Amino acid sequence: MGANMSVGVSDTDHLLKPRLEDIPESCVALVLMYLDPPDICRLARLNRTFRGASSADFLWESKLPSNYLYIMERFFYEEALVKFGKKDIYARLCRPNSFDNGTKELWLEKSTGDVCVAISSKALRITGIDDRRYWKHIPTEESRFQTVAYLQQIWWLEVDGEFEFQFPAGTYGLFFRLQLGKSSKRMGRRVCNSEHIHGWDIKPVRFQLTTSDGQHAVSQSYLDNHGTWFYYHAGDFVVRNTNALMKINFSLTQIDCTHTKGGLCVDSAFIYPKSVGKEARLFL
Repeated sequence: MGANMSVGVSDTDHLLKPRLEDIPESCVALVLMYLDPPDICRLARLNRTFRGASSADFLWESKLPSNYLYIMERFFYEEALVKFGKKDIYARLCRPNSFDNGTKELWLEKSTGDVCVAISSKALRITGIDDRRYWKHIPTEESRFQTVAYLQQIWWLEVDGEFEFQFPAGTYGLFFRLQLGKSSKRMGRRVCNSEHIHGWDIKPVRFQLTTSDGQHAVSQSYLDNHGTWFYYHAGDFVVRNTNALMKINFSLTQIDCTHTKGGLCVDSAFIYPKSVGKEARLFL
């Protein structure tokens, strides 16, 4: 009888033993809110309960930037807000979203949901850009915009840009992506033509950043990145009011006319939160 009782208890314990799929989806979703988006997507593969919980609107709304409605209204038709769930909106915003005739892109950094922006050289005001003696646009696979502005030779270097946007609160950095030398493919290998590189070791390039609420930053740097794309830091700015538009003006100049300079590729300007580290920038 004792043996029979033991077997009976064991069977009952087996039937009552909780399983992962027995946890309510709402509870699972509350736990997932504490994880980063990539981890949420990985856990969604566990079972049906986790898969369902990982699609909860309130979960993904907590991962979206505070200004996501402004972004959606600016880049997508109004029906998208009704048609897409919050997870779909997050996934859509993580892709490069081009605007202003393809000269700018916006996307979310997948792990954090932070807003990043890239501004093509074609959206910048470059002194002398229409004179082919000085500048020309050249196609390249090394730019997200498939083209860069190439400087052959000039006395007065001046590149200006501006951007107005409603940023989420936080600290942002603005960088210019530049390279000395013109790279291309030869026999399947990357080569860099340094024919026109000169004048950058005499005086540094000056970078400036100003914002519509009075912030100002200045930095200087000698250009010495032969054959390598490099992010030159123009400055940082702080956004405190998420609901306000902020206009940013930025520039790079080398206007000492005692010497010429050349051999510079200007790809784009990048704006992204300080939370995006140096390693992540390599893939922007």
